[in-house]
Amino acid sequence: MKESNTFRILMFPWLAHGHISPFIELSKRLAKNKFKIYFCSTEINLNFIKESKGFDENSSDHSIQLSIAKLVRLDLPDFPELPPHYHTIKNLPPHLTSTLKLAFRMSKTSFSNILNTLKPDLQIYDVLQSWAAELAALNSIPSPLIIGAVNISFFYHGTNCRVSGTNETYPFSEIFFRDYEMKKIIATYQELTKLESEEAEVFKCFELSSDIVLVKSWTEIEGRYIDHLSLCSGKKVVSVGPLNNQDDDTKEEEEQEDNSDSIKFLNSKDESSVVYVSFGSEYFLSKEEREEIAYGLELSNANFIWVVIFPMGHAVALEEALPEGFLHRVKERGIVVDGWAPQAKILQHPNTGGFLSHCGWGSVMESIYDGVPLLALPMQHDQPLNARLVVDVGFGIEILRDEDGQINREEVVAKVINMVVVEKTKAGELLTQKAREMSNNLREEGEEEWNEAVGKVRNLCRKNV
Repeated sequence: MKESNTFRILMFPWLAHGHISPFIELSKRLAKNKFKIYFCSTEINLNFIKESKGFDENSSDHSIQLSIAKLVRLDLPDFPELPPHYHTIKNLPPHLTSTLKLAFRMSKTSFSNILNTLKPDLQIYDVLQSWAAELAALNSIPSPLIIGAVNISFFYHGTNCRVSGTNETYPFSEIFFRDYEMKKIIATYQELTKLESEEAEVFKCFELSSDIVLVKSWTEIEGRYIDHLSLCSGKKVVSVGPLNNQDDDTKEEEEQEDNSDSIKFLNSKDESSVVYVSFGSEYFLSKEEREEIAYGLELSNANFIWVVIFPMGHAVALEEALPEGFLHRVKERGIVVDGWAPQAKILQHPNTGGFLSHCGWGSVMESIYDGVPLLALPMQHDQPLNARLVVDVGFGIEILRDEDGQINREEVVAKVINMVVVEKTKAGELLTQKAREMSNNLREEGEEEWNEAVGKVRNLCRKNV
């Protein structure tokens, strides 16, 4: 029988850094359990991994940061409007998103050649690429899907009802979309006329997945959604933990992050007195959104670190992007970072008291792991569902928009920040207490769930021998 240290796993995430990062973390952990890992993405994403992760594919040491045995380049078809530096969601102008998705789907031939060459024992793939599972099945390669639970449970339930002709209400009333959010989702689907709807793609991915589905989550917060998803899909849904970077940076990375302006600023403030504001690496705030958040931060009187990003080729000087005089008025209690900040280090810092976030799943998991209460301001896709989960579990509060989905009441932003970070009201203290409690539980219990997941992955590989 083939030994476990020779099992070969091909990792194939979607082209967004918010998806790539947890796949990297999963790769590291599997490598430490003596699997040989291959990581497939476009050249620009692979270059990012090499540069930011201190990666050396010629090293045989898989126990620290050199855990991915081989980086494998995926070639996308040539589109004049989509040069190679746009073969990633990071900094991609929003109007090119559908073009990138189309090009990604059209890379089937390139990916098929990769499968035929590597002949992995297992392929772990992402939620919007059912074609990868189809190709794996043609090569008799098991291919578990990796996802988050609550949003996929919600979408899978809706699609399952439509396919079966039933009209059952989703059993968890706390998870829902507001009317303006549904309008935005429908408009997004209509723009993607060359592609199947993402909801249908999720359903298809489940049908093609192996007997197990991996969720980048933890049963204490998503247990009932994991159970519901397992019941609906007929698959064994297995938690692999939050998959955020857990203090394994290189010495050089640590020194760079510790010397950043953000960390120096945090070091100068009191415990739990700073709100960290970031909407991820793939959502670009509109001018109106930037203004409302700026006014909210100013009105709150809170200390803050605010990360602002722009699409590639469309950068704007911060003085022009923010309300006139804002940077001068808040200079004693806040900094605005253009492009990058050491998020993990910021959330781990004792002086960080709240995280104003879009509620991308990676950010939610980081917030839980580090025990920082979430101030939820969801922007798109599954983020509203994640925000509702955060509120229901009890370690976050949502900043409510008006009925048209506008953040046009800056006093609401200020009120929520003050409640948690500045005034520390009873409600705010309860959020902080719950966040810290969940962080402690996750760190104590996460290893047991991970060991179960490793056993399931190893069994899938053995079935393919």
